[in-house]
Amino acid sequence: MLLGETEYLAGRINQFLQPDLAATQRLVFVCLGNINRSAFAEGVATANGLATASIGLSTSTGNPAFHMAIDTARHFGIDLQAHRATDFTDYEYRPGDLLLAMEIRHAHRLASQGIPPQAIALLGHWATPHRIHIHDPHTLSSAYFRTCFSLIHSAVRELAMDCRSTGSPCVAS
Repeated sequence: MLLGETEYLAGRINQFLQPDLAATQRLVFVCLGNINRSAFAEGVATANGLATASIGLSTSTGNPAFHMAIDTARHFGIDLQAHRATDFTDYEYRPGDLLLAMEIRHAHRLASQGIPPQAIALLGHWATPHRIHIHDPHTLSSAYFRTCFSLIHSAVRELAMDCRSTGSPCVAS
């Protein structure tokens, strides 16, 4: 996490911090397995009236959300029971997609896979407290799941407000 903040302060990730929200038609949340962080972010975005999807960079399409993610999401009013993972290889980029990565390495991997850098951002940039790197809670405690999901919840809500203020087409009418 400290490395991510260091890269942020040094200006090495600026390309992933200023997306064109006014041109964003869909928010696509990205993590590794699409069974915890990105699944929850998609749920929060949907609850906030945004066009959204989520994918994993290394998962099996069809995997359900992790049981701790389901339990933790419920505390935020988000139901992940029906969520099924989508692997990056089963995702089709379309113009207007903004891919929101949980970690800097995810953003770089997306760019290396052909996603235009201007279509990639780091979700933690919108989090309170500010966290460029939102660490995977998968093998960690329920307390960290709550901390992680609290960061994601705040980031998606702030992002939703920014989308509304810019007139982004990703906001459902």
